[in-house]
Amino acid sequence: MNRFQFVADHQRRFGVKRLCTILNIARSSFYYWRKTAAARTARQAADAQLAARIRTVHRDSDGTYGVPRITAELREAGELVNHKRVARIMRQADLAGLRLRRRHRTTIADPAAAKAADLIGRDFTAAVVNTKYVGDITYLPLAGGKFLYLATVIDLASRRLAGWAIADHMRADLVIDALTAAERCRGSLAGAVMHTDHGAQYTSRAFADACRQAGVIQSMSAVGSSADNALAESFNATCKREILQGRGSWADEREARLDLFRWLHRYNTRRRHSSLGQRSPVAYETALGTTSTTLAQAA
Repeated sequence: MNRFQFVADHQRRFGVKRLCTILNIARSSFYYWRKTAAARTARQAADAQLAARIRTVHRDSDGTYGVPRITAELREAGELVNHKRVARIMRQADLAGLRLRRRHRTTIADPAAAKAADLIGRDFTAAVVNTKYVGDITYLPLAGGKFLYLATVIDLASRRLAGWAIADHMRADLVIDALTAAERCRGSLAGAVMHTDHGAQYTSRAFADACRQAGVIQSMSAVGSSADNALAESFNATCKREILQGRGSWADEREARLDLFRWLHRYNTRRRHSSLGQRSPVAYETALGTTSTTLAQAA
């Protein structure tokens, strides 16, 4: 109980002046507190209602959204709310978004393989959809020390996951399947740049042939430089962090595939991106009038 409330509860018996003197508070402060009681009660009720809406948004995001995305979600729903207020209420409710975790290395370079020039130069932006993509592979840990592997193709203009593939291996077929899925999603990738690391899958002759057939121009980061393909690696880290949420692995392959498909669909259609003005990739493309098909996975 705060001191003002104590005075209010005992003023009839002991008097305001005496209680304020004992508690070392100014009487003017007490009277101001009492005068603003109604407004304060209304604020507390409004905060309680907002807290309920914040919990709903947080729960719908599988506990992944932090202050910026929750604020954007509320504003889109018509809630006039300041991000500082959202942050305060989230602290009080012990709610928080997920934070980054370290990733394991999946890139194994082939020193003898042919390399392509870096056409991106760490500029992970594009003015037009379907012109620049990044690709990468990440591991999906299963119980018993087993793994699945996810290959992705992400549009740099809209951050849309245009294509993806999952397999229990990291052969070139995996990244070719992801590229094929992206081509099926977009209709054509002719003239687009595909930027990757120097993993053996991406420097393989088979992948180079697939790029040529699709009309894709290959681009590669420097050997050993994760920053040169940072956007793809950030996507991988976010994906596993938000799906696993502290768990070490999936129970089996079926659970991993179901969880992944659910999250990837949500990533494209609902998950907000600060670089897109807190819109989802599909919402961003819709605003541009360039949205093509839904999420495409390799067959």
